[in-house]
Amino acid sequence: MRTLPSLTALRVFEETGKHLSFTRAAQELHVTQGAVSRQVKQLEDYLGTALFIRHHHRLELTDAGRQLLPQLAQSFNLMENALQQLRDPNQRQKLNILVPPTFSTRWLVSRLADFRKRYPELTLSVKDSQGEEGSYDCVIRFGRTAQPRCYSELLMLERHVAVCAPQLLDANGELDLAQQSLLHILHKGRPLEVWQAWLSAAGIEGIDPNQGMEFSTLDQVINAAVAGAGPAIIDRTMITKELNAGTLVAFSDIEVDGPFGYWLDVSRDRQGLAKVMRFTEWLRDSSK
Repeated sequence: MRTLPSLTALRVFEETGKHLSFTRAAQELHVTQGAVSRQVKQLEDYLGTALFIRHHHRLELTDAGRQLLPQLAQSFNLMENALQQLRDPNQRQKLNILVPPTFSTRWLVSRLADFRKRYPELTLSVKDSQGEEGSYDCVIRFGRTAQPRCYSELLMLERHVAVCAPQLLDANGELDLAQQSLLHILHKGRPLEVWQAWLSAAGIEGIDPNQGMEFSTLDQVINAAVAGAGPAIIDRTMITKELNAGTLVAFSDIEVDGPFGYWLDVSRDRQGLAKVMRFTEWLRDSSK
């Protein structure tokens, strides 16, 4: 026979640990703050150890609390998944993911046949940056660092290559950068500093890395480069089709890694779901 404390106390602790707030947990659970505090104290008495350090206006997890919280969240996820399989077979097979549009069209969609073959029981709902992240099982994000307070894994680091349309090259197959309009992609309202990094790595001086044209999406930069609007520094993975077709060519052997890449973020309350674990495993294999 299993000896477990109250499931209510465990659920209250999970919610409190997630928000580090008795008040917020009470709001989420639709009970009073006093009821939350009592349930947490009851669980601490059962375990014989404190789960929170109670500061004046905030809570902090103890070592025991940090150890218990992710395991408890995963256990509740597994329970929820098992119940959903009986209650709503169609919904349990649907995986909602938030993906940057260029990553989706230029990397993800070409690999979905393999995902379907490996996991025929799962269907994907792929959205771009619209909507709220909380409604998604997984989020693929473009960024430099891991996301705090969730599971965050680097899928791939950008590898930048300098490219242009072949018609911009001279008879010797070279490009006079000083005569070109550089193409830039905006990130959070500012151009990514990829030209600065590449020019430094190539040892090229006398070129203003900030001059040229700016675009809000990578697809716009790629299309502009193909049309001959100017050279661009682009992640090699995102222009495989253009490089193979010869509509874009590398005008230098210098390539620069990072510092940006694509990350997989999964909130704590979804880490233990079987569909999320399968998608994560597939992403790792496909990103190698």
